[in-house]
Amino acid sequence: MNSPKSKIALLIPSLNAGGMERVMSELANYFSLVEKNEVHLVLFGKSPQIFYTIDKKVSIHKINSGFNNNLRILESLKRLYYIRQTIKKINPATVLSFGTQWNNFVLLALLKTPYPVFVSDRGSPTRKYKPSQELFRSLLYRRSSGIIVQTAKAHQIISERFPKSKVVAIGNPIRRIYKNDSPAKENIVLSVGRLISTKHHDKLIKLFSKLNAPGWKLVIVGGNALKENNFDKLRQLIRYLDLENKVELTGEQKTVEEYYLKSKIFAFTSSVEGFPNVVGEALSSGLPVIAYDCIAGPSEMITDGENGYLVPVFDDVMFQGKLQKLINDEALRDKMAKKAKESIKKFSVESIGKQFLKFILQ
Repeated sequence: MNSPKSKIALLIPSLNAGGMERVMSELANYFSLVEKNEVHLVLFGKSPQIFYTIDKKVSIHKINSGFNNNLRILESLKRLYYIRQTIKKINPATVLSFGTQWNNFVLLALLKTPYPVFVSDRGSPTRKYKPSQELFRSLLYRRSSGIIVQTAKAHQIISERFPKSKVVAIGNPIRRIYKNDSPAKENIVLSVGRLISTKHHDKLIKLFSKLNAPGWKLVIVGGNALKENNFDKLRQLIRYLDLENKVELTGEQKTVEEYYLKSKIFAFTSSVEGFPNVVGEALSSGLPVIAYDCIAGPSEMITDGENGYLVPVFDDVMFQGKLQKLINDEALRDKMAKKAKESIKKFSVESIGKQFLKFILQ
């Protein structure tokens, strides 16, 4: 960090809407504000998109060729070559790759090059990938200059698997969500996340239907992903339960700040997480959060009974009870809201960004 100019190369397939992509965009923007950094963002996926706002100081490199699914091996080789040549051209002081299975790809592309490559695992530490991916991971991760995980649990698991590697746990940067002219609060239970099966929005809708909550509404912000057409499935469930006036599906939203700021409670029924950014954003905006206590993520941010509730995964009776308690008790909501804002300050972009820089520019 004492060099006149530190070139940092950040690699990710795309910047589509998603938690991993949001973190990468936040870090790229923060790194670019540090005077001694020259930041390069390299996108190499099938069809790289940029959903998030990127500071104009960040140099963006994006593969232009399309992706022919009938020639997957050739297309993969193209991308390996693109990564290798682009990094050689940039000649960075350090490389940071995001995404467990994509980290294998980047490490393979940069074999036998002089650049230190740091990899950041973004998913659940207990997730098992395809045997081929796990084999590559076992062979390639040990060649990285360091491994960044998101939680204490992930640190334990990865350190045991790669005992000779440098492993550090760094949480995600959480945006501060506020407005001087914030909208008036409404009786809304909010959930934000891609409409994929592991988020269990169907369970949330069903348990909401059993609440005694006249005048309250459930709002789910998020769009289809992973080729799962869950928007239509959830809409059918809403119709079946006759909840069309009580449950709203907004689809994908460019900004969700307005939803955070006008809601009163945040509900999160995901069973598999790495580090759920939306939980942090909800806390940042002053919402008490009820979440499944899945293996990693929510417990890093939620202190049970203080700024929200942690519920054993799939214990929907308890989840419903905690949600009903918050709906009924305005004083409890207000108390938890104050704690929520305070509790998330340690995940500021500045704090997390400094930890990343210290590790990858060591």
